[in-house]
Formats: sequence, structure tokens, C-alpha cells
Amino acid sequence: MSSDGHQSRRQFLKTALVGSAAVVGELPAILHAGMAPALISSEGARPRMEQGIQIGDVLADRAIVWSRSDRPARMVVEYAYHEDFRGLVRVRGPHALPVSDCTARVDLARLLPNQDVFVRARFEDLEGDVASDWVQGRFRTAPRGRDRVRLLWSGDTAGQGWGINPDFGGMKIYETMRREAPDFFIHCGDTIYADGPIREEVTLPNGSRWRNIVTPEKAKVAETLYEFRGNYRYNLIDENVRRFNAEVPQLWQWDDHEVVNNWSPTKDLSNDPRYTVKQVPLLVGRATRAFMEYAPMRWYSQEEEERIYRRIPYGRALEVFMIDMRSYRDGNTYNRQLVQGPETTFLGKPQLDWLKQGLKSSRATWKVISSDMPIGLLVGDGRDAQGRDRWENGANGDGPALGRELEIADLLRFIKRHRIENVVWVTADVHYTAAHYYDPSKAVFQDFEPFWEFVSGPLNAGSFGPNGLDNTFGPQVVFQRAAPTVNAPPSDGYQFYGMMEIDPRSRDLTVTLKDIDGVAHYSKVLHPKGEWERDVD
Repeated sequence: MSSDGHQSRRQFLKTALVGSAAVVGELPAILHAGMAPALISSEGARPRMEQGIQIGDVLADRAIVWSRSDRPARMVVEYAYHEDFRGLVRVRGPHALPVSDCTARVDLARLLPNQDVFVRARFEDLEGDVASDWVQGRFRTAPRGRDRVRLLWSGDTAGQGWGINPDFGGMKIYETMRREAPDFFIHCGDTIYADGPIREEVTLPNGSRWRNIVTPEKAKVAETLYEFRGNYRYNLIDENVRRFNAEVPQLWQWDDHEVVNNWSPTKDLSNDPRYTVKQVPLLVGRATRAFMEYAPMRWYSQEEEERIYRRIPYGRALEVFMIDMRSYRDGNTYNRQLVQGPETTFLGKPQLDWLKQGLKSSRATWKVISSDMPIGLLVGDGRDAQGRDRWENGANGDGPALGRELEIADLLRFIKRHRIENVVWVTADVHYTAAHYYDPSKAVFQDFEPFWEFVSGPLNAGSFGPNGLDNTFGPQVVFQRAAPTVNAPPSDGYQFYGMMEIDPRSRDLTVTLKDIDGVAHYSKVLHPKGEWERDVD
């Protein structure tokens, strides 16, 4: 038992993997009490759940349970508040059909807050006489009041040619993070590298070999819908990832590599020989479909069914705002326009208005903005036709707020004028870890309150050195740790994730930046400000 009286996830999920021959520790079928066993004519006739289960977007009373069948079938989910599944509730899920790559999800509703929930899923053949083994998992619903909160965040999975290497132990950082027993994990984007083929072997500088598992869909850039889907299936081959998914609820957002590097409406693939499909909007459409099928997230509504930005309340202590810096931007440019206009669109007005009002109305002590890109780091995208530097994110070089920075300035000014306290940013994208303090006294644009931004990553991708700073909003590097070489492999150890913990009594927020082995390299305690003791309505 853990110190708060709850059974630890490590104790419970010793066998929370898929029931297939591809998985070590095959999970036996767990049949609903009183049900006759399914009639099985042969093992090959049973649906298989080779990708395991994922849990996502957990609230106090709801949670997404995701899985995939290897053939057309119907998803069934059972859950209970006891490990032996006493008092279980059965939910008849949707059909899993080829139109969705046989993925399916159930949004469990009317859950009790602040409770351990034991869940299992399976797929039933459409003839109704055979079924897959049950795949088991567990999560904890969000509290409504004060409670300890532990979350992790990072990004960038299977990039720059570094895939699943069994000799290295696979994507080991996922197992390290699982052992932290977080309440949930934020994936800040680059959930796949659709534009990053991997080879079977890579020779490392010391002469040793990095050996990747390779599938046909990962041997080339993704162009077809099947190939984009195959990138997600590839990550789910890894045992560490599947075990993590069954135990740790996730919040996903996306960035560029779910489609193609640095994509925007002006992305041009005409000179990229890897692509036979040159129409970027078509690639975006296929990539979006695959992301929505595989992300364990709650779809918004038919009002905007592909919307990714959303808010996740987590009791009185925390509210997470997942934003989308990719879907609504205009083309990447030199990004130094003097006034706002179509070319400076980054978040876009509807999302920016939503974020402002969400922050203003939030009664949580801490408001965490999860961003797919950092604010004040320079991320280049080549040069334009006039030879000017072109920029991928908001930052565009020293000076006043210009171009896309005008949206960020507008948001920061709003936060200050409405006295919105305790806003913290987390992000990934740049493949190293850092703590940045944004100080208006050292900024060119000064109409904002100081705030922190914490960067971490990658999860299983190439590591790089630190990016340059843009002084517009006065970022100060308090800490950073990066690989000394370009595209360092995961075996060099420069893979990182961040952890946030909120103390239920003091409401202090402790941020720790850790590496692939769970070693802490930096920690910062943030004390809440303002009227944080008021109750939630």
C-alpha cells in the first residue's frame, strides 16, 4: 500500500499488457462472473489486441479507454472500484471497423471522483461466439477538492532515426516514468515521426551498432493514411509503452512531426524526393485522421470534431490547458510584421479567446498551459525568397513583439490585467530540458507578470544542444541540460521528462526535471500567489 492508503500501481499492474504472443507475460482471460466461456474454434479465430489499451483525458467523473482490434469486432469495457472486479459495470462499446483502422474508444461516464478504477477491455467477434483475451489497466479519477497531484510531461517519440532497440531495452524512459506512478502524463507533441524513416542499423560514434525494429510503414516517410496509422502502431510494439499506457492516463497534443517537419500552409515538398504526394493539405488530412484515431483523447464535438485544444480540470489544485500552435497558424514567414493580420495568425482568435476566458474563469490554484512549442526559444525554418530568416514558432529574434509574438503579447497582457495568478507553461519540442524564467524587467515587451516555462524531452529521439533566446519577453535560462553532440542517441542518456507535484496543504508546486534513469537534475518549488484558498463552486 502507498502512504496515502491506496494500492500502488506497480503492485497492481504486473501483467497489464496485451494478450498476444508478441507480449511477454501473456494475460489470461478474465471472464465476467457467471458468464459461460466463449466458444473458440481456433486461436486464430479470436480477435487480438496487439496494441494494448490506452487511458486518456481523465476527469473527476469520466475517462477515455482506447484500444484496437486486429479485425472487425465490437469493443466491450468493464470497470470496478475493486481489484477483483466486485460490483463491475459493463459498457457495450462501439464497433471497431477498418474505416477507423479497427480502433475504438469508450468514454466511461458517471465515475466517482478521487477513486482507483480497475478497468479491462476486450473485443468480441461480430459473429458473437469468440472474443479476445481481456486486457487490464487501472487509473485514478481526478479529485474534486484538495489532494496531492503528480503529473509528468515530455514529448518527441521515435524521432531522428532512433526507434525501438531491443538490445537497449526498447523505449526505456516510458518504464522509468511509469515507476513514478503519476496521476497523468502530458505528451506535448511529436507523438510520432511520420517524416522520420528508420533503418535497421545505425553505427554509433564509438563503433557500436544501434539496431532498430523496423516495419514497412517506418521504413519510409508516411504518405498514405495506412502509413500514418502504421507510425502509431509502431510505437505500440514497445512493451514499455504498452505497460505505461495501461497504467498512466495521458493528455495528448500534437506538433509538426505527426505530419511533416515544420509544416504550415506554405510548406513546399516539391523538391523533397522522399515524397510522391506533394500536396501538404492532403498529408495533413490523412495525418489528422490517424492522430484522432490513435490519440486516447475525448473528441470535441461535430462543431469542430478535429479540435485538439481543450481544458482538463483536476480538482481545486490544478487545471491544464492543452493548446494547439499548429492547426490554425498561417504560413511560416520571417515573422516580423508590425501589426496583426492573417500572416501573424498562430493560435488564432477563437482559440486565443477560449484560452483567455478559460484562464480567467478557472478557480484552480495552478493553471498549467501545455504548449507544443516554447515561447522564447528560436526555432528556425530556413530562409524565405528574400533571404530572410524564416521562423517556425513565435520567437523571431531580439526586439519588440512582432509577427506571431503579437498574439503571445496579447495573452500575457490579458493575464496581467485580469490578475490571473499562478500560470505555468510546460513544453517539449527542442530535445533538451530547461527551466526558463520570463522577467519583464529584462524584456523588450514588458506589459506582463513574471512566469515560468519548463521544457523537457525527448522521450525516444535524437538529442540536441540548446536553442538561442529571443529577448522579446525576457526569458532567463535558470537551468538547461543538453547533449554535447547533434542527434545524440537515447543510449547517450540525454532523454528527459518533467514532473510536477502539488502539495495539498501548502499548495506549493514542485517542478523536477529528470533523465531517462529517473535522476533529478533540477528542482524548483513555486509558491502560490493570490486568492488561492477560495473554494471551487
